[in-house]
Amino acid sequence: MRYFAAHLLRSCAVLCLVAALPGVASADTIYLKNGQQITAAGVVQQDGQVSYETSAGQMSLPSSIVDHVIRNKLSMVPTPGTPGDRAANLPMAAPNALERPAEDEASRAAVRDGSIDLDLLSRLESDADANPTRTAVARVVAAESAAAQFEISVGDLEQAIRHYNSGLRYDANNVGLLLQTAYLHLRRSEYSAALDLLNRARRIEPDSPDAAKLTGWAYYGLNRTGDAVSEWKRALALKPDAEVQHALEKAEHDTQVEASYSKRETMHFQLRYNGDAAPELAREVLQTLESEFNEISLALDYTPPERIGVILYTNQAFMDITRAPNWVGALNDGRIRVPVEGLPGMTDELARVLKHELTHSFVSQKTGGHCPVWLQEGIAQYMEGKRSGNVAAALSSAYQRHMEFSLSSYETSWLNLPRQTALNAYAWSLATVEAIVASYGIDDLTRILDRLAAGDAPQDAVHAVLNDSYAELTQFTVEYLRKAYL
Repeated sequence: MRYFAAHLLRSCAVLCLVAALPGVASADTIYLKNGQQITAAGVVQQDGQVSYETSAGQMSLPSSIVDHVIRNKLSMVPTPGTPGDRAANLPMAAPNALERPAEDEASRAAVRDGSIDLDLLSRLESDADANPTRTAVARVVAAESAAAQFEISVGDLEQAIRHYNSGLRYDANNVGLLLQTAYLHLRRSEYSAALDLLNRARRIEPDSPDAAKLTGWAYYGLNRTGDAVSEWKRALALKPDAEVQHALEKAEHDTQVEASYSKRETMHFQLRYNGDAAPELAREVLQTLESEFNEISLALDYTPPERIGVILYTNQAFMDITRAPNWVGALNDGRIRVPVEGLPGMTDELARVLKHELTHSFVSQKTGGHCPVWLQEGIAQYMEGKRSGNVAAALSSAYQRHMEFSLSSYETSWLNLPRQTALNAYAWSLATVEAIVASYGIDDLTRILDRLAAGDAPQDAVHAVLNDSYAELTQFTVEYLRKAYL
């Protein structure tokens, strides 16, 4: 079979993908009176409420805090990709148990005029501390849940978790709260924290299909695929669920292929490798990844909370399990998957591939999976050390002929792109990120990622940090290329 490094060199780029990312779908923008914006799908205005769909389920706000709603034709909202993609990154919708509870006086009062009434929450907690009756506790839980739902609607999952935890202090056996909090931890790739909450929920409600579904997700994130398979089978036995079925099929395939694989662990990685891959190479891969981990963490101002899964395949096993197009040389679908057949040890090319894929893990987790592909791939190439000097003239010429890279067209999965189109997309993505870092600094790049994590649409995040539209950013990139290289 073909030598891995030679295949990548002939491709003229490290052709690696994040397999599943948010898709383009019809969405609207809700403008609140306090100036905040919410991008969401399925916005409905009726009965004094504005309801909408998010990745955390259905949300609603009182009409009194909404200024207006603009119907957008296209916007970035979390939508699944192919069945294989869905299973890999597990963009599961919130279970039914997480749907917003019926409005009551406490929940309505907790969020007013586009902000949370912290004084009210403090008073309700003081009342429950002094006299923990069922009514007092219920009011605290309702108010804290409403505050958490509001934080979710504006993209602040960390604050939402804090509000749910406040509710759990008064009602520790509330299964709904346990599942809600666990779900948000899963969205933040905090699998161990989620598993602790899910184990508590299962002791209270052993036959909850939602608890089994989320527990499978936690195990899969912790690279315990056998346990994930068991939990998802249990979830399906309790209740049919298409998302669980897709995830189960992917996990079963992984388990079957990797049954005979050897395993090694370090502080930040869990590696599995085929018997045909030398143990020496596996050790060198882990050493390389650990050395790259701190550099990427410092650059992107983020540290993944769990060990990252890495799998070394033969070339055929890689193609069988990933079903990636033949121009893909490695892949990151939540775990770093690399074919290494024929490599006797670490090479410069393999080290660059590993750094590229590890960057994907950082960016995907930092943004909660909300980073557009062009930015993902641009950052990954930049971090591995690629620069645009050898393609600057070609990109500048393409721009003059109105053949420039369209950022909005390349926000979603590239897996179905023809090879040459993908190569062009990689080149423009690198050039764009390189122009941002060279002109504004890496800190502005991380600020864009932070805004994506908070729920901003990609174009809004770019404009908020750089004050440029997509079209202006492309023109700026061409000007940078001409100044730097031409």
